[in-house]
Amino acid sequence: MKKTLATLAAAAMIAGTVPASADLVVPNLSYRTGPFAAGGIPYADGFTDYFTLLNERDGGIGGELVTVPECETAYNTEKGVECYEATKGSGALVYNPLSTGITYQLIPKVSADGISLYTPGYGRTSAANGKVFEWVFNYPANYWDGASVAVKHLLDQNGGSLEGKTIALVYHNSAYGKEPIRTLTELSKKHGFALTEIPVDSPGQEQKSQWLQIRREKPDYVLFWGWGVMNQVAVQEAANIRFPMENMIGVWWSGSENDVTPAGAAANGYKSLAMHGTGMDYPVYADLKQYVQDAGKAAGAGDQVGSVLYSRGMYAAMVISEAIRKAQELAGTPAVNAAQVRDGFEALEITEERMAELGLPNFGQPFAASCEDHGGPGAAMIQQWDAAAGKWNLITDFIAPDDEVLNALVLEDSAAYAAETGLTERCN
Repeated sequence: MKKTLATLAAAAMIAGTVPASADLVVPNLSYRTGPFAAGGIPYADGFTDYFTLLNERDGGIGGELVTVPECETAYNTEKGVECYEATKGSGALVYNPLSTGITYQLIPKVSADGISLYTPGYGRTSAANGKVFEWVFNYPANYWDGASVAVKHLLDQNGGSLEGKTIALVYHNSAYGKEPIRTLTELSKKHGFALTEIPVDSPGQEQKSQWLQIRREKPDYVLFWGWGVMNQVAVQEAANIRFPMENMIGVWWSGSENDVTPAGAAANGYKSLAMHGTGMDYPVYADLKQYVQDAGKAAGAGDQVGSVLYSRGMYAAMVISEAIRKAQELAGTPAVNAAQVRDGFEALEITEERMAELGLPNFGQPFAASCEDHGGPGAAMIQQWDAAAGKWNLITDFIAPDDEVLNALVLEDSAAYAAETGLTERCN
């Protein structure tokens, strides 16, 4: 009875309904309320707007319209699972919950139900091993990639050596924030830097003690794994103790406009990882304006268009749409099911030429998935905030992660999961 009531409650949170004749259903597990809404809103807008663009401009994908039912999770794991249960029966082809906590809970569910889970740049890092995680995909990069790229950037800044340096990790005290610790611990052994772990309890509105610790201990660099309101508070607190902004690097979830603008000029020089390009200088934005925004079909208020997280939601939708397109090609039918879409994800290749055709030239890194590789190349760029211009500037090209360290960690963690759950590796 409790489960039935929870499912009904989640169903009530769904914006709009899924018609019985819906062709391709891609639920949007969003969060537009609560302390994480600053990240959830632009991502959800970009995600839905891209599918609207495909419907309005192209008549859908392969002639099949896409329906995107939205369900509010408030970045709450229990609500996220309720939303999954409420929408999976609609013919859902894939889920993209934008939450590591929800992702961990959904991995066994989607595996049992036969529905793909796409978690670009978040979720369970070791899901990159397709031999173990058949239904989960996290290309083009994951958290451990991000931690490695940040360290590589610092190595570049220090002549190739971090020996004797101190790096503090300020992180959201959750599965999300804890993800990079394992990688950074190994990298600290390899490169000789000291790692200090500084957790911040959710939602992260109170961080004074953490930043007083940083002022007292004076680390050379701060790596930052925050989300939502926590990001704004951290940037402001770093400014308050006069920590050099150019020595603070956030993960790609701590590098949006909403994270830095509240601090004004004090945020100038702050850096973050970037999975993809920034700004609106891409042809796809002209089409979004014509077919979505100007046509009055935008998902949100329109004030987030072109922002980092709007672009990331759009990017996730683009990858999903390309996986569906690949599935249609492989299956020989436009009306694909969830199992066929999984095959599309596993056979997906995004080339530079295809990105240009989609109106996103040089926006993201090319990648090709396989049975073994669900994680992609893992490269990332570094962007830096220009407060005077009010924009992010990319200051590096794509930096490859340290696969020598990361591959061993992925294999170790995925093997432990397989043993724990009784899974047999595939791709033999």
